[in-house]
Amino acid sequence: MSMLQSFVHYFLHLGFPAIVAILFFRNNWKKVYLIFLLTMLVDLDHLLADPFFDPNRCSIGFHPLHTQWAIGAYLLMLFSPKTRTPAIGLLMHMATDGLDCWWMNLVR
Repeated sequence: MSMLQSFVHYFLHLGFPAIVAILFFRNNWKKVYLIFLLTMLVDLDHLLADPFFDPNRCSIGFHPLHTQWAIGAYLLMLFSPKTRTPAIGLLMHMATDGLDCWWMNLVR
């Protein structure tokens, strides 16, 4: 993973959700940002892999909570006001990891 890719990856996981929270959830942006950060717990499924961290592995489709089925469930969560905020966080996470997959294929 290049330095630029690492910067983009971590910005999209940490900085971009803050921007989304501030722009679209102005009144509750701190709470929403915390929820967005908590959705990163989805990466606990990496602990099931051996090795659990591989910078050259595409997470999408490999880890259980990063499969198309899981992403479909996150999309369905958008329709309920109670699960909408975590759904947005999870989908931003999946988009970031998907961008990593695209980036890795571009470099190869």
